[in-house]
Amino acid sequence: MSATLAKGQNGPLASNDVVISIQLTAPADLSALLVTERGKVRTDADFVFFNQPSGPGVDLQPAPAGQSASLAVSLNAVPQDIDQIRAVITLDDPSSSFGQFAPPTAIVSDAAGNRLYEYQIGGLATESIVIALELYRRQGTWKVRAVGQGYAGGFAALVTDHGVSVEDSPQPAQQPAAQQPVAPPPVPPQPMAPPTQQAPQYAATGAYPPPTQGFPPPTQGYPPPPTQGYPPPQQAAPQPTGEVSLSKDRPVSLQKGQKVTLRKEGGTALTFVKMGLGWDPVQTRGMFGNRTVDIDLDASVIMFADMNPADYAYYGQLSSKDGSVRHQGDNLTGEGEGDDEVILVDLTRIPAHITTLIFIVTSYKGHTFEQVQNAFCRLVDGANNAELARYTLAGGMRFTAMAMAKVYRSGGDWKMQALGEGFQAKHPGEAIPQLGRFLSAN
Repeated sequence: MSATLAKGQNGPLASNDVVISIQLTAPADLSALLVTERGKVRTDADFVFFNQPSGPGVDLQPAPAGQSASLAVSLNAVPQDIDQIRAVITLDDPSSSFGQFAPPTAIVSDAAGNRLYEYQIGGLATESIVIALELYRRQGTWKVRAVGQGYAGGFAALVTDHGVSVEDSPQPAQQPAAQQPVAPPPVPPQPMAPPTQQAPQYAATGAYPPPTQGFPPPTQGYPPPPTQGYPPPQQAAPQPTGEVSLSKDRPVSLQKGQKVTLRKEGGTALTFVKMGLGWDPVQTRGMFGNRTVDIDLDASVIMFADMNPADYAYYGQLSSKDGSVRHQGDNLTGEGEGDDEVILVDLTRIPAHITTLIFIVTSYKGHTFEQVQNAFCRLVDGANNAELARYTLAGGMRFTAMAMAKVYRSGGDWKMQALGEGFQAKHPGEAIPQLGRFLSAN
């Protein structure tokens, strides 16, 4: 029996040979982009499509007339420097859009044809191209993630942004015209519990190209429009001003309020970093043994232009609209060692008007941090996966949300500050109006 994924959810792949297929009512092409940690192909050979049906570990298999081709993936044959395989659906008719048809479904099966996962891609409107799902590495194993990210720039722009040399590669006979950004649909309810997952560990993923979802965001509380600025609070939260330096020998342990400049020893500025966030639910003793509280925490990052919220990434929108910030997807339990959720930040791509990124954790079901232990955030160098700094949160606070850290501009540098401040919010839409107090102290 297959497991159903919702957008942002992931699950383990126990089989080394899998097949990705699609079901939809409109003629469409299926292709694959094999990308490195940076989200780029190594060469044009890493782009698998109907005019180049074979790549390293991936083969496009033809289908009977009237059906879409499928992607056969031999995970053991995928080169080690390939971190993700992105499955892309492109409608044949450039004048049509997914909104005109029933939502497409992406299916992952094993080599024997047994369905492992299904993902119905809802919420599409004027898009004619969508990154349906991705297979990605995590701590030596492979997993699948439901992506469902429409793309605004047309087929040529999609592959070019992934590093493919369009002029050297055969093009589809018909290419969809560039789509204009549209207002996103209302935010769906919290995704259903995912299938049984391996202990969530660190995964390296490159940023996606800019999504089709426009800004302002949905009108149902996720989050308020960027034109709504927040005036500086009358009284900012008192925070220490001590600053420490990164060390090449060991991670820096930050205290609440401490800052660190994002430069390595020797003065080299960091350009690609990862913010890993983790936590464990508290176990309670009962008549029938220990019981783990069913806590659903979500990590998000809110991007501010001075005092104004401008963009964000969270479980409902995994990429900022400029592609500089990429959320790895929602982990619904927090159980297991390592990072529970990871947010990737390409500092070189953040727009000049963005001044602050605030990393928060919210409790969707309303549990407080009294029921959470071992909560932390850590900064990792994206170039070599070395941990640079870590902040561990003191437990026992009666809040449903926590501002963990912020990354902000200071002159020509980026700095990180440990925050560790609690407040009441179940999702980013409720959190944003309360974040102004962390902006005035930059």
